[in-house]
Formats: sequence, structure tokens, C-alpha cells
Amino acid sequence: MAKEFLRTTVLALAAVLLLATVPQLASAAEQPRVIHQLRIYQIFENNKQAFHERFRDHAMRIMAKYDFKIVAQWETRHEERTEFVYLLQWPDQATLTDRWARFMADQEWAAIKKRTAAQHGQLVGDIEDRVLTVQDYSPTQVFQ
Repeated sequence: MAKEFLRTTVLALAAVLLLATVPQLASAAEQPRVIHQLRIYQIFENNKQAFHERFRDHAMRIMAKYDFKIVAQWETRHEERTEFVYLLQWPDQATLTDRWARFMADQEWAAIKKRTAAQHGQLVGDIEDRVLTVQDYSPTQVFQ
């Protein structure tokens, strides 16, 4: 009797959990997928600490004012150069374009760039920018 009660309870709980997730699965399929933006900056060994301080202490703070969602950041070496790489998440291309325009027009950011360039020289060399759209066969659904 106790085994049957336990089995019935487990099956009922599984059914409730399954039914609870069905609306989420349906709504996720109906929602547009977010896009990601991969940014790769060439940075220089002689002043990379100044770059990291500026990005950490100023760029991230100002970006947050404009709803930038920074997913992750890395430093890497590629073809004899040091690079700072970061990944942003956006709801759509229009938001990406609008927020970058606002950020680049920010007077505080312009002043910080001018001041740090005067103190440390050029902090960023080449910049690569890529918009990434997740494919429906991607093994991870985190990006939807």
C-alpha cells in the first residue's frame, strides 16, 4: 500500500512539473531570440592595466546606464597580440544600434577617453565587432 501511494505521488508530482513547464516552452518558442555581440579589442602590453582599469571602472558603469548586458569578458593572446574580448547580449539589432549610439555620444565617456589617452597613450588598437545569432540546432538553449 505504501509503495503504491509513493508511486502515485511521484507520478502526480512529475505530471504537475511537466504541465508547469509546457507554457514556458511554448512561450520561449514564440519569443524572438536574443542576439549577441562579440567585441575584440587589440590592447597593448605597456598600458593594458590602464585599459582594464578604464573598462572596469568607467566603461562598464556607463554602459550599464544604456542597458548594455555584458555576458562575459576575457583576455587572450592571438597572433602575437594581446586582445580583450567581451560578449554582449541584446534583445534585437535596433536596441544594439541605439544603445551604442547613446554610449558613444556620452559626454562623460568622451572625457574619460580623452583623459586616459593623455595619461597613458592609445589604449585600444584594432577593434573587431561581430553580431552573433544563435542557430536553432545549437546545443544550448541559454541564448534564446
